[in-house]
Amino acid sequence: MHLVLGGALLMPYWMLSVVLLGALDPENGPLHQVLLQLASLALSLPMAAVTALVPTVRALEGAAALALGAPERAEEVSTGPARSWAARRRTSTWYVLHLLFGGVVSGMTLAGVPFAVVLIYSPLGGPPIDDALRYWQDRGVPAFLPGPALGLALLLLITAVSAGLGALLARWAPVLLGPTPEERLAAAERRAAVLAQRNRLARELHDSVGHALSAVGIQASAAARVLRTDPDFAEEALRAIGETARAAVAELDAVLGLLREEDRTDAGTAGPTLAGLDDLLRQLAGTGLRVDADLAPGLDRLPTAFSREAYRIVQEGLTNVLRHAGPTAPAGLRVGLAAGRLEIELTNPLGTARPSRPGGGRGLRGIGERAAVLRGECTAGPTEDGADWRLSVRLPVGGAG
Repeated sequence: MHLVLGGALLMPYWMLSVVLLGALDPENGPLHQVLLQLASLALSLPMAAVTALVPTVRALEGAAALALGAPERAEEVSTGPARSWAARRRTSTWYVLHLLFGGVVSGMTLAGVPFAVVLIYSPLGGPPIDDALRYWQDRGVPAFLPGPALGLALLLLITAVSAGLGALLARWAPVLLGPTPEERLAAAERRAAVLAQRNRLARELHDSVGHALSAVGIQASAAARVLRTDPDFAEEALRAIGETARAAVAELDAVLGLLREEDRTDAGTAGPTLAGLDDLLRQLAGTGLRVDADLAPGLDRLPTAFSREAYRIVQEGLTNVLRHAGPTAPAGLRVGLAAGRLEIELTNPLGTARPSRPGGGRGLRGIGERAAVLRGECTAGPTEDGADWRLSVRLPVGGAG
């Protein structure tokens, strides 16, 4: 079917060529007619090549090749318009081959199949067969050719040529209709941007929602333990749960804003920054976690995007303390500014065991990814004496740019 389509597409160019060349030389004879057909075919192909430079031709030919041609590596055949001259030239080459092969197969089919049928039935004789034989003899076909054998051979030849040319087009489709190296690079860059955006969303959801759920879980457990013995503390814990949940919902809305095209500009700076560390520490105090914090002045004047990423690093570090060391473990936090660098150091007692979720968490990996985005460095592990766990992050101010 794909080759038949090529033959049909060739017809306008071929008919125009026949008219032009026939007007130049009106002589009529068998040999002249054969030469006229061949010359018309040769003239048709350059005209087809020029029209194939139209960008939408690649989209149409690509869709036709996928639907009718069964090309090899079909996933590499483009169905979009050609946006560069390199892609247009390749499309033009494909279009010429498609029309040429389609014209050859269509011509062989239209002329060869009836002739083969006449040859096969020639021993039967009769007026229809005799008339058909005279028709072909008048056009230069020798009368002594063996009928049935030659007819069958001709049908096999037409079938073989059609299959061979179809296989060639199927093999060349990914090469000539596939993306150019520039298009492949652009597609790879788009995929990388999408993956980076997904990773960023995953980090945001992990840090904001994960932190909130950890805090809520610990606060709820504490409230349940002292509900009858210390109702005031239980009431305070429940109030902290409500505040944590509301803050998590607000942060979740900001993160989901990244998924909305219309909010993408504003979503980049949404979320808390280092200026909100006091609120974070106050929230964690409701879980019982004691944090000895040393916060440098001027954190609220850092670039917003940079400050937001640094806040997430501190938040995830404190959440890890809450998860692994427990709410009763003391923690030390230092956030300082020195020589154009932001330094974050968080320590907590290591203890005898550090429980973790099945399969491991993603906290430290997320912190490392954020530090890499900001062109900083991150180290985490036990201290020299093995008594504490230390998270150390150093970020150049403005490193996100």
